[in-house]
Amino acid sequence: MTDETLVFTKINGPIPNRGLAMHDINMFGLTYMQQISETSTGAGLHIEPGIWANVPHTTDPNVPPSVVRMASIPHGTVMLAQGVAEVHPGGPQNIPDNNILPFFFGSPPPANSDFNSVAQTFTELKLSTPTTFRFVAPGVTQAIVKNPNSVLQTALASSLQGTSMKSRTFLNVSTTHNIVNAGGGTANTAFLASSGNPPGGNARAAQVNATFWIETIAGTGGQPDKHQLQYTQLVMLDFNGIHWPHVTVATLRKQ
Repeated sequence: MTDETLVFTKINGPIPNRGLAMHDINMFGLTYMQQISETSTGAGLHIEPGIWANVPHTTDPNVPPSVVRMASIPHGTVMLAQGVAEVHPGGPQNIPDNNILPFFFGSPPPANSDFNSVAQTFTELKLSTPTTFRFVAPGVTQAIVKNPNSVLQTALASSLQGTSMKSRTFLNVSTTHNIVNAGGGTANTAFLASSGNPPGGNARAAQVNATFWIETIAGTGGQPDKHQLQYTQLVMLDFNGIHWPHVTVATLRKQ
């Protein structure tokens, strides 16, 4: 369980990008500083400076309007994740289930329904099974291990008790290239990126997928509306011939 602070600062003015295949474009954006600590001890877990930028539609390449997140991570990784932004009235949105089930290179990612079978190989997934290779932080339950997004689902249900969601902004970005996202990727230090033996290097960050929901929740009893940010992020760490999904989630209130 974690405590988190995200500080955003607007970048004044346009961010020019020089064009050749098409005319120049201007992006607009903001910087951010993310700091995460462990709730039970206050120990620092993560610090991440970065930039969010709005990218207009381009014709060469032919890519619709998109958002970009550029981040520097002390693990020894930098990443650029690109994707879509959508604004929706009302709510609540559906926050899907997810999992942290590891899987071997060349195999498809397992579904949530595969938890028991995967846990037969990776016994640390079952909190009731004693093991020296696992630390269970206070507040972490088996339900959270099975579905980390359940933390978001519970927080959202609590936030909406006696009120409603007025609007939400949906941001979905990935380092994986696809039709919508023609850019992005990760880069790792030599220690992490080593492709020697064992395969996958030393916990190489190979892929990042993140979804953010910026929610406006109607105030009650004459109180102002509340602005809430929820996110779920998966960083795929590759080592020893295995993909290890590293999932982080949070529900934050604007101060």
